[in-house]
Amino acid sequence: MQTMQQPETETAPRSRYEKAVEASKRVRWEIDRDVFRGRQFDFSTAFLPEGLTRMDGLPLTTEDRRLLSQIQGRTYANMFGLVERFINAKVLELSRTHWLGDQKALEALVRFSDEELKHQEMFRRIEGMIAGGMQPGYRFLPDPDQVATAVLGKSTWAVLALTCHIELFTQVHYRESIEPQTDLSPLFKDVFLFHWKEESQHAILDELEWVREDARLTAAARDSAVDDLIALVGAVDGLLQMQAEADTTYFLQASAARHDAAMAARIRAAMLRAYRWQYIVSGAQHPRFVELLGRLVTAEQGERIGRALAPLMG
Repeated sequence: MQTMQQPETETAPRSRYEKAVEASKRVRWEIDRDVFRGRQFDFSTAFLPEGLTRMDGLPLTTEDRRLLSQIQGRTYANMFGLVERFINAKVLELSRTHWLGDQKALEALVRFSDEELKHQEMFRRIEGMIAGGMQPGYRFLPDPDQVATAVLGKSTWAVLALTCHIELFTQVHYRESIEPQTDLSPLFKDVFLFHWKEESQHAILDELEWVREDARLTAAARDSAVDDLIALVGAVDGLLQMQAEADTTYFLQASAARHDAAMAARIRAAMLRAYRWQYIVSGAQHPRFVELLGRLVTAEQGERIGRALAPLMG
């Protein structure tokens, strides 16, 4: 990963917190009133588009492609419910640093937290709704509280870097893949439309808080935080390997077609590549993330991060 020389970190302007508050008020939505509206998921349609499932290179039937998109879509929703557990905890922790300071910054983070709690509720309810329309046997293996505990044990700088990366790829996924696709389940598509509306503001706040945290660190502390970020990426990949295996096993059981061992191996490898792209690579390659990271780390630290990412890039 290429990096730029590290300049002096600028204090985030108050106006960006104010704009985040204004946007939060403007796009505010409610789960039942605006998103669900009494609807259910349409299982005759795909959930995730092929731009995200990345299974287009496999010789699969239309029915199998649809099933894979639904399985991956179910995991996609569960994965966001998982990451928002630790994101919300970190946001609440960061809000403390604004209690007796900038009240607009405090309001922005309180709204951020409230929205993340709402998203978690939405994704929990989605899992129950999808479960009712799919064959038994699906398992989402990561435990949100255990994952959050592990993530929050790392430095705030590393957690904010991971969070910023997640909320940037959320925007890319929606705008480039989900929004343009016209044949997805209407409810599934709307879930991520409304999710994107609020995550767009969260990404701005992630950036402000990450830069603010960076300004407090010594060079040695930042170097240690880079190691924490590398460890977090490795931990995420471990979760993806586990879930990709579980989802492939479920697909092979639920598919109406029979797949021999060679084809099953191809599907398994493709599932892991897709998950690595969805949850790691698409964020690591986001131009804004590359720019921000390049401002905050030295060339040597950027190279360390790049070496850690290289085996996952596909």
